[in-house]
Amino acid sequence: MEVLNQLVSQYGYLAIFVILSLGLFGLPIPDELLVLWIGYFTKIGTLNYTYSLVVCIIGTFLGMMFSYYVGKKAGRPLIEHIGRWIGLTDKRIGKTEKWIHKYGPSSIVISFFIPGIRHVTGYFFGVSQMRLKTYAIYVGISAIIWCCVLLTLGRMVGHFD
Repeated sequence: MEVLNQLVSQYGYLAIFVILSLGLFGLPIPDELLVLWIGYFTKIGTLNYTYSLVVCIIGTFLGMMFSYYVGKKAGRPLIEHIGRWIGLTDKRIGKTEKWIHKYGPSSIVISFFIPGIRHVTGYFFGVSQMRLKTYAIYVGISAIIWCCVLLTLGRMVGHFD
């Protein structure tokens, strides 16, 4: 977390955007903690709440869109290849695909609040060939909700100092 602190201190909103985009693309970045931490810094006046919220939403949205695009272009072989490294067995992949087909686009909103699942959601929806427009709408809604909740919770921590 110290590295993230230094990056945000030095590069500000650009660092927030890049870190969240990469985290939602699937790199092992503690997204929840980052957004909570950014919320806290809006409380103490280091960052502006509105700018932080906009940057978080855009970074989150673009990271998820990029993972969707990679999933759509690379297909299931990519998920099977990556899955070996992160414990996604064929059984788990099958369960995830059933879950996506059962709950459809609303599963995007749900997946945003499940650490680890959020990071592979874009790939799975790309592989399942969901319409880009539908995916973008639900990812946008999810990004807004997720960022608002976590940023506001992080901001509230400042009340308990």
